[in-house]
Amino acid sequence: MKRLVAGLIQQSCSSDRASNIQKSMAAIRKAADDGAQLIVLQELHTGLYFCQAEDAGQFDLAEPIPGPSTAAFGALARELNTVIVTSLFERRAAGLYHNTAVVLERDGSIAGRYRKMHIPDDPGYYEKFYFTPGDLGFYPIATSLGKLGVLVCWDQWYPEAARLMALAGADLLIYPTAIGWDPADAEDEQERQLDAWITVQRGHAVANGLPVLSVNRVGFEPSTEPHARGQLFWGNSFAAGPQGEFLARASSNAEEVLTVELDLERSESVRRIWPFLRDRRIDAYGELLKRYRD
Repeated sequence: MKRLVAGLIQQSCSSDRASNIQKSMAAIRKAADDGAQLIVLQELHTGLYFCQAEDAGQFDLAEPIPGPSTAAFGALARELNTVIVTSLFERRAAGLYHNTAVVLERDGSIAGRYRKMHIPDDPGYYEKFYFTPGDLGFYPIATSLGKLGVLVCWDQWYPEAARLMALAGADLLIYPTAIGWDPADAEDEQERQLDAWITVQRGHAVANGLPVLSVNRVGFEPSTEPHARGQLFWGNSFAAGPQGEFLARASSNAEEVLTVELDLERSESVRRIWPFLRDRRIDAYGELLKRYRD
């Protein structure tokens, strides 16, 4: 497709799974009513961001794929004739779990999945306790709307991930996300963090000549970790074009449904004037496979 209307769902979450899903579905319906053909949900949208603390009981939240969420959102995709990108806590086997994005085709079937490759382990983001690193590689998911380069949150800081998706033929890059501030951070530090987050993803759009959709959660979520201050998720979901230009951007503090039209033909014209793929020195990049050049 040459032109594609995308919907970005930015929402807050609670501990009530049914309520979260109902809220997501209502937002999906609104986006579809506004003409969205592709609708993207934020990272782990069925519940609270439980990775703020290490708690083995949280593994009970995981579900198989296919499973209840893919059935429910698949039925909605079929009803609305839309492609939906979900983000789920996957139970692959006992003791083996992934942070997994699942793309649902317009007929409700599973078009493909992506398991988060880069797993953080920082205060408030103890994901290594919960998630096994992905093993499906960096390959776009083919849909009736194009090839979707789906990545997840921490992946958005890595130019290698975006590049590999582009080299595999992705038509756009998609980042379901859960990122926020420590409420104790100074205002200028919060601004630097947000600015870095936006800048690096716009850089992926520029470096690869592709549109980027980044969808973040919003609102304060407390932590069960003693003395932790919780996370204030900063929203700011956005769409950028292949030169990094803003096409749409949400606020930092409100639930929003954004719709934006993407002109996929612009990637062709932008890559003709900025031919980064042509000029790559693939003969000189071998040391990228090293952890560090000592």
